[in-house]
Amino acid sequence: MDSDEKQIIQGLKDGDNQAYKYLYDRHYVLLCNIAFTYLNDAQLSQMLVDDMIFHIYEKRETLFINISLRAYLVRSVRNRCISHLRSEYEKREINFSVVDIPEDKLLSIADENYPLAILLEKELEMEIQSAIARLPSECRKVFEKSRYEGLNYETIAKELNISVNTVKYHIKNAISRLSKELDKYLLAILLSSVIIF
Repeated sequence: MDSDEKQIIQGLKDGDNQAYKYLYDRHYVLLCNIAFTYLNDAQLSQMLVDDMIFHIYEKRETLFINISLRAYLVRSVRNRCISHLRSEYEKREINFSVVDIPEDKLLSIADENYPLAILLEKELEMEIQSAIARLPSECRKVFEKSRYEGLNYETIAKELNISVNTVKYHIKNAISRLSKELDKYLLAILLSSVIIF
């Protein structure tokens, strides 16, 4: 873990808005897509990641991260997805299966000390940027204002002179499209981690 990452983690503990904005700018799309590989529901994936980040904020004073921030976030999302699926199983009492990738394999792709992980991360970030660029113009504009500028729905609505519901629609549409475009790519990365490591 480098000094920049330690500083960000300290910012998260201190409740610094910039540190939380960093989570959204740097990790949000990846985490939503990882959640989507488990849940196959874009809106639910987004809600789960939002809840996870809010939970970090709620427990910020006792937050303890001794692995890379990305590995911590990936593990947190994975655990929340599995908990959600277990809960749904108990509610509906239906049979289902989850691709069970051992945690050490999943964390290895998120560990920035692995050369392959660094390469995969850069490649994935390029894929994410390319997928965002392919969004319809208005949808992309709303998504970028939300995720990169950190604006809330009301502010975006005022800036673009559209309704809050339209903003919500564009965000949902963007997450859905990005999840579909990046789903195969993420699954390939997860499966390669089982084979390679």
